[in-house]
Amino acid sequence: MKAITKTKYGGPEILQLEEVEKPSLKDDHILVKVAANSANPADWHILRGKPFFARFSFGLFKPKDKILGADFAGIVEEVGNNVAQFKIGDRVFGETLKGGAFAEYTCVPANVCAIMPEEIDFPIMASVPVAGITALQALITHGQLKEGESVFINGSSGGVGHFAVQIAKAYGAHVTAVCSSKNSGFVKTLGADQVIAYDQENIHQHKGKYNLIIDTHGNLSHKDYKRMGQRGVMVGFTTMGHMIPLLLKQVFSKFPLVQFTAEANTKDLETLASLIQNGKIKVHIEKTYSYKEIPKAISYIEAMRTKGKVAMVWT
Repeated sequence: MKAITKTKYGGPEILQLEEVEKPSLKDDHILVKVAANSANPADWHILRGKPFFARFSFGLFKPKDKILGADFAGIVEEVGNNVAQFKIGDRVFGETLKGGAFAEYTCVPANVCAIMPEEIDFPIMASVPVAGITALQALITHGQLKEGESVFINGSSGGVGHFAVQIAKAYGAHVTAVCSSKNSGFVKTLGADQVIAYDQENIHQHKGKYNLIIDTHGNLSHKDYKRMGQRGVMVGFTTMGHMIPLLLKQVFSKFPLVQFTAEANTKDLETLASLIQNGKIKVHIEKTYSYKEIPKAISYIEAMRTKGKVAMVWT
């Protein structure tokens, strides 16, 4: 089968399209014929082996897993032992941060997959898992968002952010969203009640008060969280130099601030599928590439200016 592979750490230029052996089926797994993928910041972090401590999971001196990629949507080709919830021919979507998705076939645990909604295309659902799960868990699992609460979403136009705005609205929140002035109109179409353009107002001096602060961009300080919010969830970070001081301050603070790594599961994927099926979430795909252009897609999202998502197709 064809796959996008890496044998060392580096930029998108080191990726190669080559023929590799089709993965063998494992117990508790399904083999999926991939129809589409999407690109995430996690992909280029893993590709470059940065931040360095991530290499303890992905390979200290060179990558342990040859095939890159987390998000996918496709058709079930084979079903492993102990898997009852899927059958051959099912249209599924899911993700695995261990990699292996940027290929014609991927073998993944059944518990990180879900059935696609009817009449929704593969690129749409391939764009959901990592970003959608992150947004949902930031707001609901860790943020404990309740109907009627106010939420401040920093970084609202990207992959995670554009899901977060829509999920927060679906759960009955009042949403204040931060993005660039050029993306303000886009974020308003997502349902944000108020939009703050960071290039027109300094958010580090913003005086608003909110029940929940969600930072998907990763540039809020501990002082920002405490000034604006009752509780906070940190999704991303710009640099280790920013993240470490913030977490050290949190050690000596009683402010309820959570930093987490999203974990895929069927239940949360089904929740996202239902929100999409019912029109509560509209996935915005800014660009679509062919599988041969996956390195180009990774380069595009690494610039961190993506509006919504970037998808790649295998058909």
